[in-house]
Amino acid sequence: MRILGIDPGLRTLGWGVIESNGARLSHVANGLCHSDGDDLGERLLSLHNQVTEIIDAYQPDQAAIEQTFVNKDGAGTLKLGQARGVALLTLAKAGLPTGEYAPNRVKKTVVGVGHAEKEQVLHMVKLQLPGCAPKGADAADALAIAICHAYYGCSNQRRLKEVGA
Repeated sequence: MRILGIDPGLRTLGWGVIESNGARLSHVANGLCHSDGDDLGERLLSLHNQVTEIIDAYQPDQAAIEQTFVNKDGAGTLKLGQARGVALLTLAKAGLPTGEYAPNRVKKTVVGVGHAEKEQVLHMVKLQLPGCAPKGADAADALAIAICHAYYGCSNQRRLKEVGA
């Protein structure tokens, strides 16, 4: 199972692709998408085009994305939501089943603590994906989101298929 993880952001969107083979995880690729353009619409289109290129290049079977959290800056939260919406639309357009995970759940899955710092997430991603060199904190977060999906999303879907069979 190939999983694309996305850490949404308007300026920088992190992405990571992993392979899940049973309990074994391996790193495929990771990177950062930087939005281009003078206005919001152009920047969102830029993110859409870059995520589409990633999907075409790595052919994931499933995807995972971080849920939006509300912070003190309402305008910032809204912009993050718009970038997340574009990413979700791009994943849906590609026909990818997508899991959504709260930031605390991702951190608890990867680090063992729901309020882990970015450095701790980066360290644990490197431990769980030997040889992996995330291209930044957002890419490490995206890989952590993919790892979370490998543990929760894939197994839940297998169980649902088995019950329905």
